[in-house]
Amino acid sequence: MKHHTISFTLNGTHEIRDVRSNLTLLRFLREQLGVMGVKSGCDTGECGACTVLLNGEPVNACLVLAAEIDGGKVITVEGLSMDDQLDPLQQTFIDHNGIQCGFCTPGVLISAKALLTRNPHPDRDEIKDALRGNLCRCTGYVRMIDAVEAAAKEGN
Repeated sequence: MKHHTISFTLNGTHEIRDVRSNLTLLRFLREQLGVMGVKSGCDTGECGACTVLLNGEPVNACLVLAAEIDGGKVITVEGLSMDDQLDPLQQTFIDHNGIQCGFCTPGVLISAKALLTRNPHPDRDEIKDALRGNLCRCTGYVRMIDAVEAAAKEGN
């Protein structure tokens, strides 16, 4: 199996690693880097549990090869908090009960963060559209949408 040496930034830390050609970003993050906030749900890009930001855009890590992040910047849910302080978006999810079992939460937070970065004041339909690729097993969508809406109103 062919290997690639890649250089990238993960949650603000520069990394240089050797990866197999067929290794997905999801498996690389979880199994080689120990980043467990990236969840393995379907491995087919349908559920959004593995959503990360790659160069500022939300992507399903199960559909991206690790070698493709060479020179890039990856942010996972672990990278949202700074100095042991939750990102304000994370806090609004807590405040608005936007978390149930928590399995989908990391991917939803990343998708919401991407939305708020490109559009700080989305309407409810734009929020729904941005979260469309994230499936919730507990069907907690209303509270998640409420949390993103509150974060937007609070300027987070």
